[in-house]
Amino acid sequence: MKSIKIPLYLQIIIALGLGIIWALLSSYLGWSNFTRNWIAPFGDIFIALLKLIAIPLILFSIISGIVGLGNPKDLGKMGLKTLSLYIATTLIAVTVGLLLVNVFSPGKKLSEEVRVESRITYEIWADKNNIETFDNPILQHNKLYEEALKNKESIASSAEALSESVSQTVQKETGPLQALVDLIPENIFNALSGNGSMLQIIFFAIFFGMALLYIDSEKADPIIRIVNGMSDAFIKMIDITMKAAPYFVFALMAGVVGDIAGDDPGKVLDLFMGLTWYSIIVFVGLVIMAFGIYPLLLKVFGIKMKYREFFKGISPAQALAFSTSSSAATLPVTMECVEENLKIDKKTVSFVLPIGATINMDGTSLYQAVAVIFLAQMHMIDLSLGQQLTVVLTATLASIGSAAIPSAGLVMLMVVLQSVDLNPAWIAIILPVDRILDMMRTVVNVTGDATVCTIVDKK
Repeated sequence: MKSIKIPLYLQIIIALGLGIIWALLSSYLGWSNFTRNWIAPFGDIFIALLKLIAIPLILFSIISGIVGLGNPKDLGKMGLKTLSLYIATTLIAVTVGLLLVNVFSPGKKLSEEVRVESRITYEIWADKNNIETFDNPILQHNKLYEEALKNKESIASSAEALSESVSQTVQKETGPLQALVDLIPENIFNALSGNGSMLQIIFFAIFFGMALLYIDSEKADPIIRIVNGMSDAFIKMIDITMKAAPYFVFALMAGVVGDIAGDDPGKVLDLFMGLTWYSIIVFVGLVIMAFGIYPLLLKVFGIKMKYREFFKGISPAQALAFSTSSSAATLPVTMECVEENLKIDKKTVSFVLPIGATINMDGTSLYQAVAVIFLAQMHMIDLSLGQQLTVVLTATLASIGSAAIPSAGLVMLMVVLQSVDLNPAWIAIILPVDRILDMMRTVVNVTGDATVCTIVDKK
């Protein structure tokens, strides 16, 4: 009898479901400590293995991809096309988020008592920081608002506590060219050790690869062979690691959901109840991007690839992105899926995807747009069209600087809030559901990377 072989992507999806079921079951039975101590660590090991591979793979893959192009002019054309597409998809994602949050107004669906109290905390914060408050005609002759003003002192203390809990995360102000300065690593070994940003590693890899194109071939060839050999070796490490991916993913999901649930499985549901509409709008926006906008872009650019073929090809990377919440950790698998399943040229994959994992954060940008407007609505603030355009621009630029790690978007969200004079400490309000939404938006980030890579290769 012939045995049935289950595809890897299905194995990972099954492992995701079993991990969630185990976490809820162990929470109900009081086995949370067992899950935390004896199962969850294997999920941490999995992420560590992927990160171990990711940084050197980015370095050698980009260098290999650049020298493989042969002509520096081809590099310029591919680079311009890649950046243009990544920026375009990010702008589309932010626009989708703004349309949804303005049409459905999730922040206005909270009770009036909550919104009035939130409004007063906003006014207290704005007054303390010498920021002009946004007017709201609805507040005139509002009995709830007038009543709440009498308890302003107690509300002020809670507002102060919220600000203090997040104030340490606010980034210090820098000059307009600081991002350009930060792009250049003072010490590449320091950057490779994790003390620098991924953009610094990409800059060095592009610079080094271009230098190899301009030196004598007799001197460059031995280095190129070593680089190609190293790239192949790290890709083989991916193959070995992915053989055990379903088991690791099970452990990872059991740990993540177990931490949320603790010894009360009802907590998982409770997290969403208070922020239901906000979570739904983010989820719907992410689904539209992943399964609507990206396939549409492939058709617009004349890519002859079936819907099912595309998503089946990248499904292992999507499942892994969901479980790790990290574009960087998922990158090795994304590269393997795009190259082997979608049949994209290795040179294109090696150049486009590592850059995408760092600067293309469509899911994160969409979430930031929704979160800012939701928080404004919650505090009875109506942002003008000009202010919402500021959100579009800031979210797009912030996504480029956002690290490809879990919950990095939260820090960048603070920057977006500050761009329209809103309290950055408000991120604490949406923090309870951020982890699960982060898993979803990472899937969109990875899907966007694969889409752009396919378009760049075929056009």
